[in-house]
Amino acid sequence: MATFFLIIIYLAFISLGLPDSLLGSAWPVMSLDLNVSLGTAGIISMVIAGNTIVSSLLSGTVLQRFGTGKVTLVSCILTAGALFGFAWSPSLIWLVIFAIPLGIGAGSVDAGLNNYVAIHYKAHHMSWLHCFWGVGATLGPFIMAASISGDNLWRQGYLVVAGIQVILVIILFVTLPLWDRVAKRNHDINIEAEDELINQELEQLSENTKPWRIKGVKLAMVTFLFYSGIEASMGLWGSSFLVNIKNLPAATAAQWVSWFFIGITVGRMITGFITFKVSSRMLIRYGQLIALFGTVLLVLPFPPILSLVGFTIVGLGLAPIFPCMLHETPVRFGKKKAQSIMGFQMAAAYTGSTLIPPFLGLLATNTTISIFPWFIIMFAIVMLLCTEKLNHFLKKLHVGIRESIR
Repeated sequence: MATFFLIIIYLAFISLGLPDSLLGSAWPVMSLDLNVSLGTAGIISMVIAGNTIVSSLLSGTVLQRFGTGKVTLVSCILTAGALFGFAWSPSLIWLVIFAIPLGIGAGSVDAGLNNYVAIHYKAHHMSWLHCFWGVGATLGPFIMAASISGDNLWRQGYLVVAGIQVILVIILFVTLPLWDRVAKRNHDINIEAEDELINQELEQLSENTKPWRIKGVKLAMVTFLFYSGIEASMGLWGSSFLVNIKNLPAATAAQWVSWFFIGITVGRMITGFITFKVSSRMLIRYGQLIALFGTVLLVLPFPPILSLVGFTIVGLGLAPIFPCMLHETPVRFGKKKAQSIMGFQMAAAYTGSTLIPPFLGLLATNTTISIFPWFIIMFAIVMLLCTEKLNHFLKKLHVGIRESIR
């Protein structure tokens, strides 16, 4: 039963990634069809991101009241409905309206599934699940490309993805009773006896404390903010950097940037196997150092081909960071508060991916795009320092708890 249920969660992560890349793939055709400017996509994207952030912040309370299964089901219904709305929208204002439930659904299901897997499954599943999110995000443009080729039927692309979401809704509805049953069966799958005592002590220490006031949570949120800022900035500004600084053709630059995303996807698949031997904490540290090294290759005056290597290495380095940080949440702060803290972390991540790339773009517009890798290096260093400071604090805290219970 647990294996069958895990397949459902994997399918949910694929469907979670599908809508994320649709708007950008379809917008050149959509903007002509709706007679709006190319830049208008930013408005829709901001509405989706804003509602995702709000949904993530409220997810702890909502999940605690209704449970992960029901919240995931309702979130997928909202997402499917929003995608059907996109397909039928006659004007920009309707796209903006349907962007609201699309963002709300994405935030709740993302935080809920990540917390559920972090508590009830081993670390390798978290890495593989986020690898499957990458599969969904990669399939989205292919589905849209097949739809718009020839007749420019972007609406058909949204209908196909909405139909996939409906299938998932049906599966989630039929299997709704399994969520609590599997959770009870897997209650202690990740926790040894001593670690369970540490978890109980952590829960007592934070019993009457708001999630964001728990020591270490703000450091974790900053790490998520800069991680997502780096990932989004690499995707958004990488091609511009390669074209304007490395003098590559636009088509070649786009292909090289795609290796960044390949690095993340393949890296997460590999990370899943490495977690059997290496702790999540060490993988986060090594990943940050590898990503930093890859970014340095973009700065140094090497032949352009090494920029391709640099983008791929940055992707491989980033691969373990996000899923491993998510899986560490209940270990760092206790299972009871993990649900709410997960929502705050996801909100910080969405904030980073929403605000940091435009900020970097504004600076590049007023200076030069050559600042791009330098800012990525700075963000990576801040992320590394916050992680190490958090690890140092948690190590002292856990040592103190172990001494008190022995």
